[in-house]
Amino acid sequence: MKLMIASDIHGSAYYCEKLMERFKEEKPDKLLLLGDVLYHGPRNDLPKDYAPKKVVTMLSEIKEYCLGVRGNCEAEIDQVVLGFPLMCDYALLYVNDITIYATHGHIYNQKNPLPLTKGVLLCGHTHVPACEEYEDFVYINPGSVSIPKENTKHSYMILEDRTFQWKDVETKEKYAECTVK
Repeated sequence: MKLMIASDIHGSAYYCEKLMERFKEEKPDKLLLLGDVLYHGPRNDLPKDYAPKKVVTMLSEIKEYCLGVRGNCEAEIDQVVLGFPLMCDYALLYVNDITIYATHGHIYNQKNPLPLTKGVLLCGHTHVPACEEYEDFVYINPGSVSIPKENTKHSYMILEDRTFQWKDVETKEKYAECTVK
């Protein structure tokens, strides 16, 4: 299975459109959204081309491919307008023989993990890409599609086989990878 992973779109129509272009090019089986899809929150500046209604339209066109978890900026109405699951704090997936615990990261994260068995703890929230090994899990963060922090790229990830690849959402350039054993 080929999984596309993105987090923290924060209502940016510009970056969501770039993500949709990459979705069409990459042809993943599913798009996993790690929260903060429509709203920017009080701590973030407005992202480029802030237009949550346009983001709803774009994601609704591919809703049968979308899976999601709730971020700290989600509202209950988001579930209604987007039409795909988005309000759970975490999701448990089994992809390519990897157990993945997907969550936004504001509740569960590498410092406060879910009760894990061996696998991957996949979080957004910090807007900073990461791949860190811990005793019981590997913490992986795709960074942010629209508001990257710490001078990182506007990014998404692709999971194929057991390798996570970070890619620039504007250029599709792969800039990092992490293989899970």
